[in-house]
Amino acid sequence: MATVVSREAYFQTGLDVLADQGYGGLKLAEVCGRLGVTTGSFYHYFASWSAFTTELVEHWQNDLTGQRITTLQEEPDPRRRIDRVVAIGLALPHSAEAAIRTWSSIDPKVRTLQEHVDRERFEVIRQAAIEILGHPRQAELFAKSMVYILVGYEQSTLPPDTHGLAWISAQLLDALDDGRFSTLPD
Repeated sequence: MATVVSREAYFQTGLDVLADQGYGGLKLAEVCGRLGVTTGSFYHYFASWSAFTTELVEHWQNDLTGQRITTLQEEPDPRRRIDRVVAIGLALPHSAEAAIRTWSSIDPKVRTLQEHVDRERFEVIRQAAIEILGHPRQAELFAKSMVYILVGYEQSTLPPDTHGLAWISAQLLDALDDGRFSTLPD
């Protein structure tokens, strides 16, 4: 009996392949093999491999960033909004995100989506920090610090250390709470 899977399963498996094998490992045979389906099943959902990969990064952009940011913006307390951004950032599939960053270095369409994701993440933090600090430049520096830490973590070749990432994020949050970002030079 043939296995029936959803489009969502293809997307999740694509992200899993990216996480496990990087961009170079993202192949039709690997995705179908992990799902236990034939390529015919794949083509039932997607017109081509190119269509799948385009939809995969759009899915990543919309589901792992766009929808979450929309939900975050509903939080009225800016400090809690930042805490929620940090929690989401700590739970991201960092290996898959690193692979997407590699992919974005060779594919202009993926690069455009990557830039959009980075900008959305930056803006939600910056806006909350402006509400807390009242100073746009200091809020910008705080938001950049948070994004730089996440991107650096994802691009590093050091062994993953989510506890260390959480600790570093907590240090930046403490600096925000203690007013240390409000004393930075313009």
